[in-house]
Amino acid sequence: MLTPGRYVGIAEVEDDGEPFEEKMARLTKELGEMFEESDRLQEQIKKNLEVIGFGI
Repeated sequence: MLTPGRYVGIAEVEDDGEPFEEKMARLTKELGEMFEESDRLQEQIKKNLEVIGFGI
């Protein structure tokens, strides 16, 4: 057998049954939401730093 995983220790990935297009749509939506939350938190941190005299 010549599959690389067998010789370099890479575990086989189990198929979760979710179609690729649906999975990518779901994951990119989740990533977008996380980016929005990150931006919101970053702004809150900047405001908090300004309040204590260390504005950026």
